[in-house]
Amino acid sequence: MYNNQCKIKNVKCKIMKNIEIDLKYIETNQILKKSLDYAIEIVNYCKILKYKHKEYSIADQLIRSGTSIGANANEAVIGSSKKDFTNKMNISLKEAYETRYWLIILWKTDYLKNNMDLLNQVDELIRILVKIVKTSKKEKYLTV
Repeated sequence: MYNNQCKIKNVKCKIMKNIEIDLKYIETNQILKKSLDYAIEIVNYCKILKYKHKEYSIADQLIRSGTSIGANANEAVIGSSKKDFTNKMNISLKEAYETRYWLIILWKTDYLKNNMDLLNQVDELIRILVKIVKTSKKEKYLTV
């Protein structure tokens, strides 16, 4: 039986009965924390898109790209090499740009008119990811 009550503020999250997941590594990493918080916002917004507005296709695209930002950043952090780290962060950046694209479509079609916060948040994620990717590429050339 699943218990999906998350307590991010308390750093522990009960996913299944009697199992706790330590989220300290997320709470102490800016991009992981922001991308997790953003993914939760995206999931909640997509529920509205699907069930209130019956907009299934774009909601599905948005949920895939919006949650993939953090998923790839997580993979980057536990990556096996610096090259793997850079590649995964670059994929995360591409997913952020894709998410931004879907949000612009929703904004231009009046679905997002009252919630520009999602666009502002993804722009912040993009700025952070651009810095991470540029820095990791620069470090790659310095160590060669």
